[in-house]
Amino acid sequence: MKNIIIAFVLTIGLYTQAQLRTNGEVSSNPTIHNIGFMTLLAHYYDDGLKLNPLNATFQGNNSYNDTLPNFLSESYKEKLVNYYQTYLENAKKFDNAQLSESELMSKSILKWECEVNLEGLAFEQYTPIDQMWSMNLMMGQLAGGTSAQPFKTTDDYVNWSKRLEDYELWLHSAKSKMQAGITAKNVLPKSLIIKVLPQLASVANTEFEDNLFYTPVKNFPADFSDSDKERLTEIYRTVITKKIIPAYKELHDFMATEYLNAGRETSGIQGIPGGDAYYAHQIKLYTTTNMTASEIHEIGLKEVARISAEMKAVKKQVGFKGNLKAFFKEVRNKKELMPFKDPQEVIDNFNAIHKKMMPKVNALFSKQPKTPFEVRRTEAFREASASAEYNPGSLDGTRPGIFYVPIPEITSYNSYSDEDLFLHEAIPGHHFQISLTQENENLPEFRKTLWYSAYGEGWALYTESLGKELGLYTDPYQYFGMLGAEMHRAIRLVIDTGLHSKGWSREKAIQYSLDNEAESEASITSEIERYMANPGQALSYKIGQLKIMELRAKAETKLGNDFDIKVFHEKVLEVGCVPLALLEEKILNWITANTKA
Repeated sequence: MKNIIIAFVLTIGLYTQAQLRTNGEVSSNPTIHNIGFMTLLAHYYDDGLKLNPLNATFQGNNSYNDTLPNFLSESYKEKLVNYYQTYLENAKKFDNAQLSESELMSKSILKWECEVNLEGLAFEQYTPIDQMWSMNLMMGQLAGGTSAQPFKTTDDYVNWSKRLEDYELWLHSAKSKMQAGITAKNVLPKSLIIKVLPQLASVANTEFEDNLFYTPVKNFPADFSDSDKERLTEIYRTVITKKIIPAYKELHDFMATEYLNAGRETSGIQGIPGGDAYYAHQIKLYTTTNMTASEIHEIGLKEVARISAEMKAVKKQVGFKGNLKAFFKEVRNKKELMPFKDPQEVIDNFNAIHKKMMPKVNALFSKQPKTPFEVRRTEAFREASASAEYNPGSLDGTRPGIFYVPIPEITSYNSYSDEDLFLHEAIPGHHFQISLTQENENLPEFRKTLWYSAYGEGWALYTESLGKELGLYTDPYQYFGMLGAEMHRAIRLVIDTGLHSKGWSREKAIQYSLDNEAESEASITSEIERYMANPGQALSYKIGQLKIMELRAKAETKLGNDFDIKVFHEKVLEVGCVPLALLEEKILNWITANTKA
């Protein structure tokens, strides 16, 4: 960390007083007003990649593909604290009057980033592993050889083997953290521990050549020489059999016995010491607001009631005679909505949805990404507990954005919400928003890769409402799927706050979902356990969507006949991923500037 700070201080010392406009210089980039401040942002980005080389890998920067810091160590935590404190203090030194509008936005974002992360670092991390979000799942995804970690050259293969050696240290540290968590009475609920065990067992109990981490060896590029193949195979044999498998076995056995016995019976974060304070931080982190759990809970209840009324209208439209709960059961089990016999048919259906809507996309979006896009089935090792997700393409556009679809049981795969799901995860949801941000040459690098869930997930949920404008939802069941997805996010406001601030049990949360949406019990159970694993994250979708819809309504009202949906979408997307208050400020300023006197 010392070298990072020294380089940073030297550079700032050279450039802090270099004011482009003051010196009368003309920048080749009109968005740059203050060279010193932009240099600060560049170093913040570069030093962030050094601190988190996995982020670099996912962004297509291969400089650190052979390293993996021990994110759980105290020394790493100290580096992070130093990083955020240093950049926060130096950002404050720049006079707002000497910054452009875009630079002022970047300063506000940098301040938010540093402050919210420093607040988070004040909480001890005792639960580094869960069934859905943790490092072991990310490393397993990379090990498959089709994700961000490249496997094209012999150096690529060596880099991954070195990263696996570092990963072994993380696995041992995870066990140590959980052992400390037992003492601190800060452990996972038993129901989540049970879900983690088969994930660990899939590596721990699998022989070398059938092991997930052996996958790259099975897919050597054709141009590798026999001697290189032999050398790399031996390297992988050693690291997998001597390090990875034993570490997984040790971790699995610990979690299956001592840790499971100590597992919590409570479901929410209130069940651990300091849980209320931690949940308040998580709400701030994920919604980028200062809302309370009670405020969010009440919004959720109102949204559930509103969407229920719309669902009843669809029920009436299709002629179903029973009550809404009976209609949920009908939709869950309707054979006509489960037509697929092969997983590839699901992928083909999503590609058909894409083709159907594309002619209408130009009417809503003037700017569209260049980054390519693919639909893929979720990898088998994590498919059972995964939900649909989007993985961004690389910053240079060479790796496509990927919409992953879990299909654990094809005969029970229900397609009633597929149109809605495609809009959210793919186009014009996550793929448009993330790719356009990454391709935006007017944004500094650090803003191209930021992720604020309230904005990003809020945008994706907002795009679900565009289905009819894009030529979709002509089938009432697909429209019901959209309502079901929106209901799902409204229910999250009620359940997440119920679990973590009102003492709800896992079983009460499951029943509330069963009473108010059409998802299967298995899917609902997986969702509830997701909220248990990551408090607050599920709140971001609906809170963000409501803010974007509120801003659109204000623009339509104030601008009247001058309102252009393409311009509104451009204004929302061009800012990149930002906290909601900053998005609101930008859009309200745009509305004021374009409102006729």
